[in-house]
Amino acid sequence: MNRFFLFLFISFLIPASALAANAPASFSAARSLNTASSSPGNAYTAGISVVITAPVKGDLSAVGGNIVSAAPVTGDELLFAGSIDSRAPVMGDFRAVGGSIAIEKPIAGDLVALGISVNDSGRAGGNVFIIALNTTLTNGASGPVTIYGNNVSLAGDFANNVNIVASGRVTIAPGTKIMGALSYEAPEAASIPVSATIVGGTTYTNISYLPDAGTSRTLALASVGFFLFVRILSVLILAGLLAGLFPRLAEAVVERASRRRVRSILLTLLLGFAMLVATPILLIVLALTFVGIGIALLAFIAYAFIVFLSLMYAGILLGGMFANRFAHRETVLWHDGVLGMLAFSLIALIPFIGLFIVILLTTFSMGALLVIFFNFAFPHEEQTLNL
Repeated sequence: MNRFFLFLFISFLIPASALAANAPASFSAARSLNTASSSPGNAYTAGISVVITAPVKGDLSAVGGNIVSAAPVTGDELLFAGSIDSRAPVMGDFRAVGGSIAIEKPIAGDLVALGISVNDSGRAGGNVFIIALNTTLTNGASGPVTIYGNNVSLAGDFANNVNIVASGRVTIAPGTKIMGALSYEAPEAASIPVSATIVGGTTYTNISYLPDAGTSRTLALASVGFFLFVRILSVLILAGLLAGLFPRLAEAVVERASRRRVRSILLTLLLGFAMLVATPILLIVLALTFVGIGIALLAFIAYAFIVFLSLMYAGILLGGMFANRFAHRETVLWHDGVLGMLAFSLIALIPFIGLFIVILLTTFSMGALLVIFFNFAFPHEEQTLNL
């Protein structure tokens, strides 16, 4: 398989001008491009919609959203587009990358295509290499054929070997002739009609893409581990950003936990717990009335935001307390938030006890944030919530 991908890589890296004439090249680009004048040398075009209706004496290279090549190309053809329709002969090699690729006329050289669907009703004179979800060859090929994809359909005369790796179905049309050998890998054997001729014999390898019980358990464990890793990594980054961008807010939350009296800490916990429990009940009551539905929706968004911030600042609180206790530092840096959130995430994985600690830290952070936000919004009333 590595040889095929190496071949594919080299095929696309070889300059298209290698076989071109020495005539001057032409360049054209527009939103909607229709080239009606013949190019004596290489032609390079780009646009959202590209239509080539004049012959190209050299190589043709085009990039666009939709490409229609309706004129003969003496050299090679290199196309990149969402939709590709080659309606004229190509005397050199044909290389294409796109969503839908249709080839209607013969190709004298090699055919290399990568796409979602590839439909070749012409006939390639050289090697054929295709990677696509759905591939259909209706007029055979003169050279060896290699196809990777899901569903593959073959028809016509093939003068050389045909190799297929399919995750879906392989279909051989009646009357198909393969002068070489047919070698294919698929979940189920192809139904080969009696009228089809395969001179070199058929080699079938059964491959199943359904994992067994052991593999399924391994994949499930790997998926859970990957999910936990991504979740922890994302909250670590977010906690570091919050601690780094808003250090004073983080220091204020940490200060309420480390420098306040026990009574103040308990009142902050009680405030956060009341917010956490009472708000959903209030939202349900508001949603029961027609007028209160809009208010309940807005309140729910604010509630979800404060809960999310409380979870983030619970980890930052833990990191700030570590810095205060072990580094004897009152300022909260971004790596304190990362370290605290890592410890917070690991604590959350502990059964029962971890959940209790997470709820405790989250409710305290919620109460502290509510007091800080209230004092910021009403600075003249700060004594009323000086917990």
